[in-house]
Amino acid sequence: QVQLEESGGGWVQAGGSLRLSCAASGRTLSRYAMGWFRQAPGKEREFVAAISWSARSTLYADSVRGRFTISRDNNKNSVYLQMNSLKPEDTAVYYCAASPRGTYSTQSLYDYWGQGTQVTVSS
Repeated sequence: QVQLEESGGGWVQAGGSLRLSCAASGRTLSRYAMGWFRQAPGKEREFVAAISWSARSTLYADSVRGRFTISRDNNKNSVYLQMNSLKPEDTAVYYCAASPRGTYSTQSLYDYWGQGTQVTVSS
């Protein structure tokens, strides 16, 4: 079992930055691909970014490419999402997830999920 806990969410003005963290316990993350997903009010949860276990491969949604950066530190059993140039449409609950299958944008391929952290971007 892998337990994931997100942190770093909050309120920020448009154009600002936030850095989300996801800390794992229960098992090392070093053999899991990791992903970030988000769910805005009234919308389905959607893919944001993913990173391979080695960090050699990353994947981004078109809506965040060039503004968000996913990274990981396997020594700290943690994954991060640096979010720059934030827009009101980035407002959502952000979730991290772990997949033993590879670096994918498909939610069903992720076995473990955190509880989420709220990000609110005001205009």
